[in-house]
Amino acid sequence: MGKETSRRIQTSILNAGEKKLLIWLARRQPRWMTSDTLTYLGVFGSLLFVVGGVLSNQCVEWLWLSSFGLFIHWYGDSLDGTLARVRNTQRPVYGFFIDHTLDAITTFFIFLGAGLSPVLRMDVSLLGLAGYLCLAIYTYVCTILKGEFRLTYAAFGPTEFRLLLILINTVFIYAPWAKLRFDVGGGIILGTFDFVGLGVALILFLIFLVQFLRDKRELGTQDPLKPFDGEK
Repeated sequence: MGKETSRRIQTSILNAGEKKLLIWLARRQPRWMTSDTLTYLGVFGSLLFVVGGVLSNQCVEWLWLSSFGLFIHWYGDSLDGTLARVRNTQRPVYGFFIDHTLDAITTFFIFLGAGLSPVLRMDVSLLGLAGYLCLAIYTYVCTILKGEFRLTYAAFGPTEFRLLLILINTVFIYAPWAKLRFDVGGGIILGTFDFVGLGVALILFLIFLVQFLRDKRELGTQDPLKPFDGEK
């Protein structure tokens, strides 16, 4: 358990179409392209997202660079494992280690880039990061205990999350109302998408709580409380 051999659970709305696209792309990769190269390409994409977020404070159209960085991140992060499976070059231990260790870094970069941009306050972005990491940690715990690696929760996964960020960037560039600021009291000023960010963070924590309560009941049945019979 805790390896690429764990049962993968994917229930997102785009999963079927995305899987076909990734297999199509994997079969057309040049021979020099490797899974490791794609993984590092995904890290580079997340760094582009940060750079675009910082530069967008000077000119909002730099958010296009952020969105392009997300596309590069999707390409590398989603295709690396597919390429290994298509070529039958899987490395279950090393692949799981390098892929998901670097996922922690790229996830941090993405939330950092959002917080450094004019789209989201940094504290709102970091709250979203906390919710995302709670689900990530929960996923790895269940991979060990249940042999299940859950890539998505309900109909939402990493690809849908990236598309949501790209949509937010695009709306922020073109919609005047997206740049409005609201005084909510106590000297706290929230932008339009800060409310969206707070909503997303709340949803992440709620998913975490619901999944925890469901699995707690299931695992409690599998591993019931043993009666204490007094002195040994």
